[in-house]
Amino acid sequence: MVFSSRLSRSGRLACFAVLLLGSASSAGAQTDARWLSERMADWYETASRRAPGQWGIAIGDPSGRILWSVNPRYPLVPASTVKLFTTGFARSVLGGTARRATRVVGSGELDLDSGEWIGSWALELNGDPSLERAQGSGPTLYDLALQLASGGIRKLSGPLQVQSADGPANAIYPAAWSERHRGRLFAPPVGPLTVHENIVWLTVRPGAKVGYRARLVETAPSGITSLVTVSATTRSGRRSRLRMSKRADGGWLVSGTIGVRAAPRRLTAVASDPKIVLNAVWGSALTRAGISWNRAPRKRVPAEGAAQILAEVASPPLDSLASEINRRSLNLGAELLLQWAGGRTGASQRLTDHVHQVIGSTDGVYLADGSGLSSDDRVMPAAFVSYLAKFPGTAAGHNFPQLLPANGTGTLRRLNTGFPAEGVVRAKTGTLSQVSTVVGYLGLPEGTLLVSLMYNGPRPWSARQEQWKLFRELGANGVVIPADSVAIPPVQMGGDESPRPAWVPELVATDSTAEDR
Repeated sequence: MVFSSRLSRSGRLACFAVLLLGSASSAGAQTDARWLSERMADWYETASRRAPGQWGIAIGDPSGRILWSVNPRYPLVPASTVKLFTTGFARSVLGGTARRATRVVGSGELDLDSGEWIGSWALELNGDPSLERAQGSGPTLYDLALQLASGGIRKLSGPLQVQSADGPANAIYPAAWSERHRGRLFAPPVGPLTVHENIVWLTVRPGAKVGYRARLVETAPSGITSLVTVSATTRSGRRSRLRMSKRADGGWLVSGTIGVRAAPRRLTAVASDPKIVLNAVWGSALTRAGISWNRAPRKRVPAEGAAQILAEVASPPLDSLASEINRRSLNLGAELLLQWAGGRTGASQRLTDHVHQVIGSTDGVYLADGSGLSSDDRVMPAAFVSYLAKFPGTAAGHNFPQLLPANGTGTLRRLNTGFPAEGVVRAKTGTLSQVSTVVGYLGLPEGTLLVSLMYNGPRPWSARQEQWKLFRELGANGVVIPADSVAIPPVQMGGDESPRPAWVPELVATDSTAEDR
């Protein structure tokens, strides 16, 4: 695997063209080391007092020259800022326009009289994080079923077979993830077998009268009604106490009570066995498309012959996926990008090698996963600044800052005041139980600052508030970081948080603590 790492003189100039916002000099008033030092010293004195712990800070100019720092070469736990590296790695290997396919493949022939497919068939899933996303924002299994129907297929026989293009179609927890994270909403199983991000939503309304059973009014992904049993009853008033637990067959039971005047409630859980969900959604999709499916073992001998693609859908472009993954800090999505670009074994080492090649050093960067959820990850602040400076000048670095959330959006949604416009900041956050990091670009009239703020300690919330304060102070007169001439195509895979219909005002989840933010 070849990575673009050495920056030619023209590449460095391209980096400056992307990042500089006016003067070609990085010694302007607001990127001058003296101007910066006066503000940083006061800020750090307060921040280190309010959030005692290990701080690592590096502020650089567009060339990567450090203007102000504290422990810039001390490796710290980066949390979800690792996704910034994963984005660059995937782009370098695959290109920003790459798409991930989901297919129905088969070997055999169509009986034109009956519409039955005579032969073998299987679903090929390849880890598209947008597959079956809610509210029609990604490709669906129904799209595949409609293609089969349009080709004349009216009957399928045999149990569901699932495969991928590069090995078993499974979904497992990354070995680098801590046991305490696995199975929580922000840490579902990861792999080619991904449907609706391997989580499920159930929306429940009260029954018509007190004593009536509550009603299941929506599921996501659609088509999993057969996997849900609702035993919850309607009570008087507005208060609700609902529980979502697993059934023995892999489905879910909704129990408890819901007030007759209560608004609809949504419950969310991880799909620990995504194949059960896939089976239900695929069966529903075939029925909607007018295709009958006999799931019993085939009685007719499958015809031999070369496998062919019977139906195919594709994800949005990689750039759109990466932009959404960074905006929502989607751990599953980042791990799928890493597998897509680096393979299922040894990918974290390839990611680490990529970063080393870009920054021109093997010091201070060790990555165990692609999402930053592993506590084994280590990055020094200066390495982030070097990567922010150099990667946009590589062949794969076009528009790289635009793949990171802007101030006021996604995980930067609380950074929504104190700036003249959205896009003055393009950055990635990271949060774990004792980690608060922010890494990215800050646009100023005289030039762009490259900012790496890393904190490991017992007060990550206080550290985050101080990090926001610094961005607001430095960026109060900021300017929007420009994009190159070719825009990144947008895609809406969901909101800043999981989307829900306007008539569902409240989220009731089995686990809503997203420690990777």
